[in-house]
Amino acid sequence: MKIIDIGSAIRVLRPNAKFIIHGNTYEGIEDWDDGGENPPTEAEIDAEIKKQEKEYSDNKYQRDRIYPFIGEQLDLLYHDMTSGKVDGKTGEWYKAVKKVKDDNPKS
Repeated sequence: MKIIDIGSAIRVLRPNAKFIIHGNTYEGIEDWDDGGENPPTEAEIDAEIKKQEKEYSDNKYQRDRIYPFIGEQLDLLYHDMTSGKVDGKTGEWYKAVKKVKDDNPKS
């Protein structure tokens, strides 16, 4: 699971910054060093955290669809072809891919 916090937001907003955070609050930012650039505001950090959370949530479907490794899929296809099960729905490759799709329907 991806951890979305103040530190990850600051690293996106000020990629060259060096800082320490005590706790996970805006007030906990200390030892700021970014060559003269100011730390991001609390509003900027909150907006970046919300953006990262939305992106993470929006990509849940892709993360959950874990297909067998391509080598395993090719092996399943080979065995399906050898046994004559390439008609579409009786082969092991089809069943494996269908299970992933059925377990993770698009919402």
